[in-house]
Amino acid sequence: MAVNNVQGPIDIAVSGLRAQAARMRVIAGNVANASTSRTESGQPYRRRQVILATDDKALAGVRVGGVVPDVVHPFKGVYMPGHPDADETGFVQMPNVDVPVEMMDMIVASRAYQANAAMLKRYQDMVSAALELLR
Repeated sequence: MAVNNVQGPIDIAVSGLRAQAARMRVIAGNVANASTSRTESGQPYRRRQVILATDDKALAGVRVGGVVPDVVHPFKGVYMPGHPDADETGFVQMPNVDVPVEMMDMIVASRAYQANAAMLKRYQDMVSAALELLR
C-alpha cells in the first residue's frame, strides 16, 4: 500500500499547534462578547466555532476548515426592563454564549496544544539522541 503526501511529524504537530491556537482565539472572542447584546447587524453576538478539517487521502495534519456561527443554540432572553435593547416586555436578547462551556472548550484546546508541543519536544530529543549515537 503506497501512501502519498505524507507529512513529517514536525509538520503534523505544527499544524495541530496552529489549529488549537485558532480555536483558543475564537473561544476568547466568544468569552469577550458573552454580554454583547447588539452588534453592527443589530443582533446579539452569535457564538462562533472553529471547524477542523484534514485531507482524507494523506497522512497529514489538521487545518482550520472555517469559523462558523453557532446557529443551533438560540439567543437567551434575559429580563432587564431598563436596558436600551429591551423589547416591550422587558426582555433583552443576549448572546448564545455559555461561559462555562467556553472555559471547558478552552481547557481542551489548551491541552491539545500542550500535547502537540510535547510531541515536538520528544521528536527533538529523539533526533538529538540519534545524532549523539552517530558521533
